[in-house]
Amino acid sequence: MPRERDPLIVGRVVGDVLDPFTSTIGLRVIYRDREVNNGCELRPSQVVNQPRVEVGGDDLRQEIVSYESPRPSMGIHRFVFVLFRQLGRQTVYAPGWRQNFNTRDFAELYNLGLPVAAVYFNCQRETGSGGRRRSAD
Repeated sequence: MPRERDPLIVGRVVGDVLDPFTSTIGLRVIYRDREVNNGCELRPSQVVNQPRVEVGGDDLRQEIVSYESPRPSMGIHRFVFVLFRQLGRQTVYAPGWRQNFNTRDFAELYNLGLPVAAVYFNCQRETGSGGRRRSAD
């Protein structure tokens, strides 16, 4: 896919959250019966329960950071699932807080290198007006 049409670039996940990378492993995130596609809109009621995560490959370990359902109080929030391949065995600790979490710093701290896959969705409070608005000049 041309980089300018890559939804991770268009949605500014690459740039804001991650450095440019090439996806090399399949990653699927499914809430009940709805698969997360990059940039889709989901409401908090749709993502309250932990999703099923399917990862390609055969050398799987365990999740490090437990699931917390989104609870946006205002505006549209972007939620990103990022998959890294650890270069060796090591203990990785979940961060003590998630507010202003920096994925690049976390990856550098644990020498994770570039991601091998990522997927994201947007979420806003249940009574949000939906989508971003442009002013009519």
